[in-house]
Amino acid sequence: MTVDVMLPYYGDVDQMKLAAQSVMSQQYQDWRLVVIDDGYPDPEPARWFASIEDPRVTYQRNEENLGANGNYRKALGLVEAPYVVIMGADDVMLPNYLEVVVSAFAAYPAADVVQPGVQVIDEKGIACTPLVDAVKKIYAPRTSERIELKGEAMATSLVRADWAYFPSLTWRSETITRIGFTEGLDVVQDLALLLDIAAEHGSMVVDPVLAFLYRRHSASDSSVRALDGRRFDEERRFFAQQAERFAGLGWNRAARAARFHTTSRLNAASMVLKSVTKGRVDSLPRLMKHIVT
Repeated sequence: MTVDVMLPYYGDVDQMKLAAQSVMSQQYQDWRLVVIDDGYPDPEPARWFASIEDPRVTYQRNEENLGANGNYRKALGLVEAPYVVIMGADDVMLPNYLEVVVSAFAAYPAADVVQPGVQVIDEKGIACTPLVDAVKKIYAPRTSERIELKGEAMATSLVRADWAYFPSLTWRSETITRIGFTEGLDVVQDLALLLDIAAEHGSMVVDPVLAFLYRRHSASDSSVRALDGRRFDEERRFFAQQAERFAGLGWNRAARAARFHTTSRLNAASMVLKSVTKGRVDSLPRLMKHIVT
């Protein structure tokens, strides 16, 4: 197989089925789908996958809940193909997705990761552009054709605003399994991996062709962590570490961008009114600390 699609799963059963079906409906056929159920308390996933006869599809259930980070790390240990996608269990591949990313790797054979075009959808599957995604669009590379970002340019762009959509990325398996996910990170683990690639002078291909639907939930883990401030505690520590690393590499632009982490501060500012509206005033000290430091 050319591409492994790893589907760490815990959550809505119907949306997970849509995600799996979107993989099975790909125009590009040389894939393997591996679903890793992190102990979701519903027998339906096991029953449904048992009814699927495609030998490229496998389902397994963890004996104990590993959590998102742990399940991602487990998924990496199961990778066999040259390229891998760590897909969200509520996202949707458009039929051209694998064709787009595989052709991008063919055009840039030394690339470590490919970001195709993405449309954000809401809980009901309706296209939308929340504020966070509007900001991503402003900072993301604007291009009508494939481009390759490397080293400091890649790091600086991503630190200014993490415009990548992790579940939509296709990775060179050797790269992602070698670097792996940083233990202890929840919200920024995807950005950490991309910056690790940039720091070793790796590269990322951006292909503007729309190929993936990313589902944005108001009740997602990152949204909840943003509202109570936990997200920003993690981000502040992370950006301080990255600023120090980039300064050590002599990457002054990237170090400056990490120190200022402007869009992260703006995101915290946008949470202040929402916290007050929802009566979460206990989170205000955390949010204000991130805005001013």
